[in-house]
Amino acid sequence: MRTLINEITGLVGQEAELAGWIHARRDHGKLIFFDLRDRSGVAQCVITPEKSFYQEAGKIRPEWAVRVKGEVKRRPKGMENPDLPTGNFEVEIKALTVLNPSEPLPLPIDGDGYEIDESVRLRYRYVDLRRPRLNKILQLRSKYARAVRDALYDNCFTEVETPMLTKATKEGARDFIVPSRMQPGKFYALPQSPQQYKQLLMIAGVERYFQFARCIRDEDLRADRGFEHTQVDIEMSFVEQQDVMAMVEKVVRQAVTQVGGKIKQNPFPVVAYAEAMKKYKADKFDLRTEEEKKEGVLAFAWVINFPFFKKVDRADVAEIRDGKSGWTFTHNPFSQPMPEYLTDHLAGKNIGDILTTQYDLVCNGYEVGGGSIRAHDPEVLRATLRIMGYTEEQIEASVGHMLEAFSYGAPPHGGIALGLDRHVMLLAGEESLREVIAFPMTSGGQTAVMDAPCPVDPQQLEELHLKIVEKTVKGKK
Repeated sequence: MRTLINEITGLVGQEAELAGWIHARRDHGKLIFFDLRDRSGVAQCVITPEKSFYQEAGKIRPEWAVRVKGEVKRRPKGMENPDLPTGNFEVEIKALTVLNPSEPLPLPIDGDGYEIDESVRLRYRYVDLRRPRLNKILQLRSKYARAVRDALYDNCFTEVETPMLTKATKEGARDFIVPSRMQPGKFYALPQSPQQYKQLLMIAGVERYFQFARCIRDEDLRADRGFEHTQVDIEMSFVEQQDVMAMVEKVVRQAVTQVGGKIKQNPFPVVAYAEAMKKYKADKFDLRTEEEKKEGVLAFAWVINFPFFKKVDRADVAEIRDGKSGWTFTHNPFSQPMPEYLTDHLAGKNIGDILTTQYDLVCNGYEVGGGSIRAHDPEVLRATLRIMGYTEEQIEASVGHMLEAFSYGAPPHGGIALGLDRHVMLLAGEESLREVIAFPMTSGGQTAVMDAPCPVDPQQLEELHLKIVEKTVKGKK
């Protein structure tokens, strides 16, 4: 049985079999020392000259994968390493097997890596991830995801997966589309979120749903946004705004605390959108003091009372497509207006004054979650799309399936999507989402390690009934 390195502290005088990577090597006189690393830690190993494999060991270099057997001993007095949990122990090797040698690494992994060109780090991401900082972040992400999941299970939520091949939705970004081989000329869309499916689950009687959903949006890239992201998708039936906010706050507080995060204030402050814009000049703000920033404190707050609609940004292609009348939604077209604005909403009057039941969770200057109470009356959803300039035929073509579903006893419901990547980014004290994702895309939309996007075999295009047409713009192809 293989022994993990962090287990050797309880095995003094016993034989252990370890496997991992050579972290570093040192030659002291005739003795060969090397530090062996596995997922649990680092341990010093020593090889003495009389061993039959001594000459072979002299060829070993950093990052070779090896297996060793040896006796666990206490280090000689004065030779301990207080910086390592295993620093009082070492393994005297009796058998050594090289599992796989390593070429010289294409990038150093002994530092934090910030100074290395991003394209190099992502080209060799499988090497970059050996870096202790990134390995620690992956462990943090896993522990936080488990803590969130456990908190949701504790509160009687059911985990349900929803389809990845679906229909284009109106969620504020361009869709990635997938051609259908079996139905030429028709396309699926990859989900920007599970928005419609989670509402259908409420109609199905699930009542409390969640999933760790992969969401894919063709939008401009930046440090805290990518084509792909993971959101903790949550929906609840028979609730009002304060019910959802209270539950989400409970889950987040439990999960953050469980992984050692510090929260500035409980309960989370609640700020109206108009007040936030007046006081902070933004609906995403940072409530920490300078000292709290140094300590890595997380300052969560809620923002509520958002405008339902806004004028279309003529520089945003997705908004132009969605807002045919010149009006588009600020957050989500499936939201419910606040009760006092319902009459105007149904009549399409005073559009700029209508407020919605939307609520955002913000933290340290970032939006880390967003949701709302949903429209469950088909006439409310119809009214939203009418305000955006859709004809009755277009409404049926776009969301007719949802309107039909609402007619079968749809309960009042609402939920939220928490940005898992951003939560982990803040917990880890990082400034870029790419630091907390195993294989992120580059800032130019190139996949890590694999060369994509890339050309497709002409035969595959033919099977999909597709043809690449070169576009000419101002005389240039």
